[in-house]
Amino acid sequence: MPLALRARREIGLTLLALAFLAGCPRHVRIERPYAPPRAADLLQVLRAQQTAVKTMNARARATSWLGGDRIRATVLMLVERPGRLRLEAEVSLQGTVAVLVTDGARFGFLDVQHSQLQRGPACPANVASLIRIPLAPGDVAAILLGDARLPEVADDAALDARVEWDGDVAADVLDVRAGAGRLRYFLKRADAQAAIKLVAVTARDGADRPIWRAAFEDFVDVGNAGSPRVSLPATVRYAEGAGSFDDGVEIKFKERTLNEVQAAAAFVLQPAAGITTIDVGCPPVVAP
Repeated sequence: MPLALRARREIGLTLLALAFLAGCPRHVRIERPYAPPRAADLLQVLRAQQTAVKTMNARARATSWLGGDRIRATVLMLVERPGRLRLEAEVSLQGTVAVLVTDGARFGFLDVQHSQLQRGPACPANVASLIRIPLAPGDVAAILLGDARLPEVADDAALDARVEWDGDVAADVLDVRAGAGRLRYFLKRADAQAAIKLVAVTARDGADRPIWRAAFEDFVDVGNAGSPRVSLPATVRYAEGAGSFDDGVEIKFKERTLNEVQAAAAFVLQPAAGITTIDVGCPPVVAP
């Protein structure tokens, strides 16, 4: 190929590449549009929401892909923040097919189709028998209520709380110590006067590897007659480790009432005639 023709061809290819790159959208990190908040202020926001939303009576559509099996059902929920749960799964044309309860210490799982009741300690694997979120009951309750538990400490200094800015998602990140690892709370607002919303939480281990994460989306105002309304996510997503939400759990709330007191009996399953009762333990914890 003549030298002049080769040069013209190379220039043409270069111009074509530049034109292609110019047409591609470029990701731009967003700068915080207000002064950095204090960690104490964001802790107060989280605690205020947890105080405002203590219990929930709900109907939701739950879909789970954890374990490779797709499970989808309507779930009736009674949730109390200390870790008391009652989850009833309903399937079209069959009615209630399974019920899981826990009082925070013990759990019961009723398989209606097989007339079998499992009972035992409320460890994460057992609590995940219905909605596959393998966490302690109090952590599951908090996620269903639209947030995540803060570590219980005698003094906030033990939290080693710090605030960062994530320009990719335009959110303040409240990072706190949780045992050997960390919890990262992502909080968004449009400006300094706008309401702050918790949009995601990530739990990481001591080696900074993700353990689980939750996302909160599609916020709506929820409240009972005569009580203040609270902005809560209509969609909650959960994923394990570094996995995608597409391989995790999705919960879409259809109806909710808040802060109704439930009888303690709602969180216990008693054996009934014709039901086989099986006492189970907790499976061994597999190290990452």
